Amino acid sequence: MDRVEDLAEDADHDVGQLTGPASAPVVQHQRLEDLFRSLPEEALPSRNLRDVLTRNMLASDPPAHTRLRRLVAKVFTARRVQSLRPRITQVTDEVLDRMGTDGETDLIDTLGALPITIIYELLGVPMRDWETFRKWSVLGSDEQSTGSEEFETATEALKSYTQDLIADKRVAPGEDLLSDLIVTRDNDEGLSDDELVAMVFLLLLGGQETTISLIGATVYHLLRNPDQLDLLRKEPERLPAAIEEVLRYDGPAMNASMRFAVEDIEVEGVAIPAGGVVFLGLGSAGHDPEQVPDAERFDIRRSGVKHLAFGHGIHTCIGSSLARLEGEIAIGRLLDRYAELRLAVPPEELNWRPGMHFRGPVELPVVYRAKPR
Repeated sequence: MDRVEDLAEDADHDVGQLTGPASAPVVQHQRLEDLFRSLPEEALPSRNLRDVLTRNMLASDPPAHTRLRRLVAKVFTARRVQSLRPRITQVTDEVLDRMGTDGETDLIDTLGALPITIIYELLGVPMRDWETFRKWSVLGSDEQSTGSEEFETATEALKSYTQDLIADKRVAPGEDLLSDLIVTRDNDEGLSDDELVAMVFLLLLGGQETTISLIGATVYHLLRNPDQLDLLRKEPERLPAAIEEVLRYDGPAMNASMRFAVEDIEVEGVAIPAGGVVFLGLGSAGHDPEQVPDAERFDIRRSGVKHLAFGHGIHTCIGSSLARLEGEIAIGRLLDRYAELRLAVPPEELNWRPGMHFRGPVELPVVYRAKPR
């Protein structure tokens, strides 16, 4: 789905049923672990991926979820995120310095260095390993590669490296989030090594791929709506609202991870049996006309924007404040430096991430020229 307008078409149908291939097994379970146990081996993700999928907060319910989130929240605090502001600003300025005063660049590749640098530093990944770590994490988050030999190899390598990194930090902890996660305790209980590995995978996915997509989509929609871009340049205090509008209008998360009905329910006339798999359309929710007036219009002047881009309730993304902060600083510094900014190719030539869960431009070539000094 390349056009955000397609979300509106989906929003016309609040609840629908998905039908898979005739050969696909039909299963109903209340937990991801039960689902995996019921499937034949050839239909299963690898053991490495199953370990990661079933031991993180996204795949947990209370009380397990409560314990995991409480432990992470002890060290991944709002104060810690705000303390990163100077470093985020510094990294952004370094990226823009490398761009120079004018030229053409792919902003996904260029500004994508920001969230990658911040999350790797936050986790305490040694700089010498960044390039390799990045390759593994990109493949490990590629929906189109899931199940391929390349995907399995990358997932195995990333898991093995993370296990070694955890072991190293147990011996010689640093001033980083992973070191703090290793030692944090709640009622004398900490995170197991499997839970730590799963948490690293989760933070990588949310800390780099979705934030890169958010920054790219924000630039794209501002360039496609020059009146909104002009308004933001004149009134930069609207930047937080602009980020929220992008999250609502075309956020990086299309659908939530799998949910399972715990009892027979009916929603909008559609029967969902106990154990039935449910996908929640986060992207379509932002286009609900009952919640958002004139929802198909991109407008950074909206206030109190309602969206589910970061989930809801106990499963609200724990890194949402970091994503917002990185987005605001990256877009703010970009617009402050460059007077001219436009797409280098027609919009229809851009490629968008395929897949069921994540969305964003694969590349964003732009032409730019700095403000006169």
